[in-house]
Amino acid sequence: QVQLVESGGALVQAGGSLRLSCAATGSIFSINYMAWHRQAPGKQRELVAVVTSGGSTNYADSVKGRFTISRDNAKNTAYLLMNSLKPEDTAVYYCNAAIKQDRSLSPISSWGQGTQVTVSS
Repeated sequence: QVQLVESGGALVQAGGSLRLSCAATGSIFSINYMAWHRQAPGKQRELVAVVTSGGSTNYADSVKGRFTISRDNAKNTAYLLMNSLKPEDTAVYYCNAAIKQDRSLSPISSWGQGTQVTVSS
């Protein structure tokens, strides 16, 4: 069984920074992409950033230039460095990853439980 465990969410003032972490644990053969999504109250969940196994990244337009996604393949961990935070970044942030548990199996999309980020004005 695979688990994604997020950490790093907090209350921060506008203009501040936070770094979120997402550690994948369990029986893991390989991880394709790792991504961060967020969901604000009353809104749909949206993709924030994604990083592939090769290190390619993609970002939502709303966070480009402010957020940086990275991963440590040796630790099966992804990070989201968030700078210049705005009140509209307030949301529950969820980690998502496509994980293969065996060479012969297809990757399965797994989700973490979420971590709250609150940005005060």
